[in-house]
Amino acid sequence: MINTIYSLFIDIIPFLIFGFLLGKKNPKISKYIARPLIRFGIPLSVMGLLLKEGIDINLIKSALLAFSLIGFLIALINIIPIFKKRLPNYTLQLAGLVGNTSFLGIPIAIALLPSTTINFTIGFDLGTTLFAWIFGPFFLQEKSRNNNFLNIKGLLNALINSPASRGIIGVLLAYLLQIDEILGNYLWIPARIVIALAIIIVGTRLGIITNQKGRILDLNDEIKFSIFLKLFILPFIIFLLCKFLNFNFYQSSAVILQAGTPTAISTILMAEAYGVKQKIASKILFTTTLISIITIPLFKIFMDLFI
Repeated sequence: MINTIYSLFIDIIPFLIFGFLLGKKNPKISKYIARPLIRFGIPLSVMGLLLKEGIDINLIKSALLAFSLIGFLIALINIIPIFKKRLPNYTLQLAGLVGNTSFLGIPIAIALLPSTTINFTIGFDLGTTLFAWIFGPFFLQEKSRNNNFLNIKGLLNALINSPASRGIIGVLLAYLLQIDEILGNYLWIPARIVIALAIIIVGTRLGIITNQKGRILDLNDEIKFSIFLKLFILPFIIFLLCKFLNFNFYQSSAVILQAGTPTAISTILMAEAYGVKQKIASKILFTTTLISIITIPLFKIFMDLFI
């Protein structure tokens, strides 16, 4: 089991190394890649996910769980002063709550769980992806940090123009034109390219950090708390919710594994595209990815014992 998980992580390394070398040679390269990915790549990936798997009640249930929980926790962090002090900006908050469910979560679930749980796995990924790409750009583009009132006009504009919303609109058009099956098969190809390019961006940011003073593992308390939230607090909250919602073993396992994935590549994409806290996002992603090599097998053992 553990060897299977390790092999999944090995698939990341070549792209990371390539991106690392690019970042050391040309620090501006990641921004050039990030912007077209957000405009075209992410919508195509969302379309591919929805068209390939379809929508059923389990997918909707886990998508709502992920979407609503992340939204609730974001609101809670910004309302309660002690949490806001620990996680003072949206980059830290998103990095602590949005996991790499697409590239790591789904392959891990396929390797460790029966195929009957795939809708729960994909639903959680969908809910996480939608929240990240609907609200992430809005949060990170907001210039004023002194205004605590939500800009409704700006939020609606972000909802309409977000990559996830464009993907959903594309799905609706595909169903309307009755080309959903054809697109569902072909869009997996660009989706894989998007994943590869996204990992390269992670590597470029790591290469950039090594060109600067300081070390990537030189973590302040805010970054440490974001890492702890992502790898330990969030999966535990999901575990409690699964008990409360009376999920069975495999349903619980699917969403807990998704919650325990390292920080999403989308945090790097958004940080690069909008020029907000790129170094922080890179450190959290890099560190959570390393630590998750240990924590994900531990989560599987924990679930086998206590669920």
